[in-house]
Amino acid sequence: MPARILTLLLLALPAMAATNWKLTWSDEFNGAANTLPDAGKWTYDLGAGGWGNQELETYTNAIENVSQDGKGHLLIRAVKTPEGYTSARLKTQGKFTVQYGKVAVRMKIPHGQGMWPAFWMLGADIKTAGWPGCGEIDVMENIGKEPSIVHGTIHGPGYSGGKGISHQYSLPGGEPLSGDFHIYAVEWSPASITFSLDGKPYGTATPADLPAGTHWVYNHPFFLLLNLAVGGDWPGNPDGATQFPQTLLVDWVRVWQKNR
Repeated sequence: MPARILTLLLLALPAMAATNWKLTWSDEFNGAANTLPDAGKWTYDLGAGGWGNQELETYTNAIENVSQDGKGHLLIRAVKTPEGYTSARLKTQGKFTVQYGKVAVRMKIPHGQGMWPAFWMLGADIKTAGWPGCGEIDVMENIGKEPSIVHGTIHGPGYSGGKGISHQYSLPGGEPLSGDFHIYAVEWSPASITFSLDGKPYGTATPADLPAGTHWVYNHPFFLLLNLAVGGDWPGNPDGATQFPQTLLVDWVRVWQKNR
């Protein structure tokens, strides 16, 4: 085969691969500045109480904590007030679920001790199955004391919390994730969940990875969550060097299904 034709075929491979997927849901956050995101797509967890992790923030749906910037971004802000910290936790519960496919977010995370941004999914049966029986897929988490490390984790009955099945990836040279936008994603099939950063897979969870006697609880619909937590058992609390407000800047959230 002539070298020129081979080169053209190789260049076409990414585009050909892309046709295997169909975009089925997204939010590009193209609303006007100082407006809340689409209420047809998102709702909120509200309040305090530590959220099972000894977190410090109170979640609100106030413009101060969650808004669009008029430039195609969602801003989730952690704010320090005389009464404590406020932030936001968005979810698609009751509005959108996904079962299998590719789920991704493009965002620029904040930095600083005690910051805990996350994009994740919970089983839609959480009200009946409870947690962790419903299953949890953490597409990405980062804690401020590990500025270059992304964590991708699954939690289920018998392997939750500190016993979750987790994979990590570190940016080369200790470059902080907060330095730029990155794409955090999972590719989810009936028997595997693969985590990736900027298109580079860095770990896969399968039923074979689970502790003996436990079950794979990822064969039903899940809803999406986006949040910026402050403090907690895992990241630790902010210290004197942590500046506020801190902002999680989200460019888009997208879900694809494989073409049949």
